Amino acid sequence: MIPNVLTIAGTDPSGGAGVQADLKTFSALGAYGMSVMTALVAQNTRGVDRILDLPPDFVAAQINTLFADVRVDAVKIGMISNAAIASIVAERLRHYEVGTIVFDPVMVAKSGDRLLAEDAVEAVRHELLPLASVVTPNLPEAGVLLDQEPPSTLAAMEDTARALHRLGPRCVLLKGGHLSGEISPDMLYDGDTLSTLSADRVHTNNNHGTGCTLSAAIAALLPQRPSVKAAVADAKAYLTEALRQSDALQVGGGHGPVHHFHALWTLVRCKETSL
Repeated sequence: MIPNVLTIAGTDPSGGAGVQADLKTFSALGAYGMSVMTALVAQNTRGVDRILDLPPDFVAAQINTLFADVRVDAVKIGMISNAAIASIVAERLRHYEVGTIVFDPVMVAKSGDRLLAEDAVEAVRHELLPLASVVTPNLPEAGVLLDQEPPSTLAAMEDTARALHRLGPRCVLLKGGHLSGEISPDMLYDGDTLSTLSADRVHTNNNHGTGCTLSAAIAALLPQRPSVKAAVADAKAYLTEALRQSDALQVGGGHGPVHHFHALWTLVRCKETSL
């Protein structure tokens, strides 16, 4: 059965991050994508110009309308820009008893523009983290969630993953991309076992939306894989290859997008060549 996967997030007109990237990722990985908008974001590959938060009651209306009609197998939560939206999203997901939730605590865009209001951190920490099947912070985001300095070593990452787990999510995927070195290490902790998933670091300027893409990939794959670890490993492999192939795209003059459809477009080109 093809899973129906919902993203609750903000937009990106350039298509590299946010709802647009999530829908591409769902489709690339065999899931049917759906979306609820939390904010309209005027941004491109160079930065964020303006953010228009949608009214919380309209966010709730989108969720209600969807759940009244469609089976939802997994939810990915992305940009939640203020406390009121965080609270209403959490309340609605509890109401509908959603069992599979991937939460990407988006706080700062690749350009450095802040996407999360100061008053939203507490709501995110106490309302959304306990609902998550998997939470996927990078190191700076982990520091904000724990109100401490971001971890800067593998040993500190282990302690941070355990501390984040105590806030309530079932699993923590702590992304180590901000560490130096040629290997990008992520740590997955489920309360019992801590696993390190590593990949070669891909050197490219086309890294806009990597966090959105990884979390969306996990959400798409959780209903299709036998375990969280298998879904996370395959999602990380997908993102790594999307980064490797991203230079085939020429989108904007800043941080360009990853190549979400690298496998499909390669297949199409091969078929065209063989005709």
